[in-house]
Amino acid sequence: MQHLTTEQAHATPTPPIAVRAVLATSKTILTVERWLITGLMFLLTFLILLNVVTRYSGASLYWVDESAVYSVVWLTFIGGSAMTRLRMDFAVEMLTEKLPASYKKIAKITAGLGIAIFSIALAWMCLLWFDPIGFAQAGFEPKAFAAKSFNFLYTERTQTLNWPSWAVYLIIPIFSITMVIHSVANLLEDMGFVQVSKFKEFGLNSAESVN
Repeated sequence: MQHLTTEQAHATPTPPIAVRAVLATSKTILTVERWLITGLMFLLTFLILLNVVTRYSGASLYWVDESAVYSVVWLTFIGGSAMTRLRMDFAVEMLTEKLPASYKKIAKITAGLGIAIFSIALAWMCLLWFDPIGFAQAGFEPKAFAAKSFNFLYTERTQTLNWPSWAVYLIIPIFSITMVIHSVANLLEDMGFVQVSKFKEFGLNSAESVN
């Protein structure tokens, strides 16, 4: 008879491939978000300093303010998505901290399920808003699409940069998709399919150190 070692006896069962795929996707997205957050913070700092220097020199650049605003918008949404996976989103624990461990787990799963449902609903609303199928049926012609659907998303442009507005608003559907993946990954961990992930690259010992 083959005897199991202590390590083998206490080894964590391998999770299903679907669970591993969700966690791997979430980890990849989180890594990309980390680099994007760093890059946007540097960009925002540069834009603010550039704005100060050009204003004091009497040669202000009209497009810097709008660029800084959109940088903050993208930084906020990307950071919010990353905070969800890191479990750094806001939580009110006045009630749950007094519950027994079993009820705490149920409350945590319920909250995670609520975040996932919200993210899916937001993704669906973005799909209706951007309406890629309708835009394709209009031959990718913004004016034809607006005349048919009264959706002027693809005809609007930003005030000073003169960028297409849909390119700026694209962060919202991106945010909803990454939130779905991150919230499902958190939910799988809370339900016990896998151990809670550690994020040492973010300076966190484990996800249990935050909400």
